[in-house]
Amino acid sequence: MLRLLPREGLVSRLAMVAATVAAVIVLALVLSAVHLLPQLRNPFAETTTDRSQPVVLKSITKLSRYEAASGTFQVVVDLTRRTAFLPGFLEGSETLFVGQGNVIAFVDFSGLKNSAVRVSQDRSAVTIRLPHAQLEPAVLDVRQSYVFAQQQGLFNRIGNFFSGNPNSQQQVYILATQKINGAARASSLIAQAQRNTQNMLGSLLRSLGFQQITVTFAQR
Repeated sequence: MLRLLPREGLVSRLAMVAATVAAVIVLALVLSAVHLLPQLRNPFAETTTDRSQPVVLKSITKLSRYEAASGTFQVVVDLTRRTAFLPGFLEGSETLFVGQGNVIAFVDFSGLKNSAVRVSQDRSAVTIRLPHAQLEPAVLDVRQSYVFAQQQGLFNRIGNFFSGNPNSQQQVYILATQKINGAARASSLIAQAQRNTQNMLGSLLRSLGFQQITVTFAQR
């Protein structure tokens, strides 16, 4: 025969079950906090997995040069794209990009011949003729370079959404690199590199006993 519990008895039993479950949860949390149980983890926590491929060695370059100076440059690129027959809010974009990069100035010793070094008979004087200093292409610092602001027309936003183009900002990176290269050529970086090379060779050759040291550079 099926017996129905009074309503008050049913409520009491449900309350006891709820209290027991709550006590178990509290006990588990306490034991986890004192490291008696494994740490409880948030089931909704975000995790990151790195599935990158191994690094591949593409080439090895033998260097025969002296890196004499390095310059850090920063440029703000303001790139605007517009279509003649459409308003900017429909088609076009404007990007403000802050680019920071480094340029190295070096002197190449690989092509030096014996005639480039002349030593006096008493070995007290030496003259060295070196090639003109050169600049490496600018290398952008990805940690210090960033898009400061960007506005896009409606059609551009729709197109980027469907295309998923990862190179949509490539043009501002290229433009920033070109501007930094131009600024480096117009700066005193090459002159400073040649002075540093003269000082380095002067210290080295004086330690070898030379008293008169002349270092010259070829014209561009």
